[in-house]
Amino acid sequence: MALAERDLNDYRLSSAAAAQPMEAEQEIDLVELLYKLLEKWLYIVLMAILGALIMGIYSFYLATPMYQATAKLYVVNSKDSALNLSDLQIGSYLTSDYQEVFKTWEVHEMVLQELRLGYTYSQLQKMLSVSNPSGTRILNITVTSRSPEEATKIANTYANVAKKYISETMSTDEPNILSVALQPQIPVSPNKTRNVLLGFVVGAFLTVGIITVVFILDDKIKTADDLLKYTNMITLASVPVQTNNSGYAGKKR
Repeated sequence: MALAERDLNDYRLSSAAAAQPMEAEQEIDLVELLYKLLEKWLYIVLMAILGALIMGIYSFYLATPMYQATAKLYVVNSKDSALNLSDLQIGSYLTSDYQEVFKTWEVHEMVLQELRLGYTYSQLQKMLSVSNPSGTRILNITVTSRSPEEATKIANTYANVAKKYISETMSTDEPNILSVALQPQIPVSPNKTRNVLLGFVVGAFLTVGIITVVFILDDKIKTADDLLKYTNMITLASVPVQTNNSGYAGKKR
């Protein structure tokens, strides 16, 4: 019985001793990983610069610039001469209803016929964005196109067409054109500065990730310290390798 208790105590001591190197191993691995990244800092910087160059070439020479033009409609309710809370509520409801008007094929067809465009309804719908700023009765009609002239014409045409269509089909007051779309001078995309910075960051992180994965998967024992760390065995002797003049790597005896 005493022998069994002694064996159990020896097992607990050995387990505790084994747990300590494992905890130390994890801490040492993080330190070694940091040193490995510092050792490869040149590769990280070069890959970051390469990523920035790739994104710069794409943004400046390959990506198609896109332009946006915005026309604005103001929803009115002029049946009562005095403006009251009921008018504001009705105007807000009408604003939500009018947003759906821009999804109808009839409005798309009127725009296509007036400007003689070759787009389909779905293509026009993708170019069009209608929004209502919170707390207002204003509709922002935004059109995105490769051509700034085309974006301006389509946005203004949508405003005029929707204005007439709403009055004729919904039997409500005709919205007012609050602001006509002006021809944009600067494209909204691509964002060249953001893309270059993104390429730099992605290139750096990708390189760090590759180095980290290679470091984790590398389980080769290269030094006596590695042998002690992974197997808890002490190196009794080491045999250096000497390269002679003929290029043969032989062991020194």
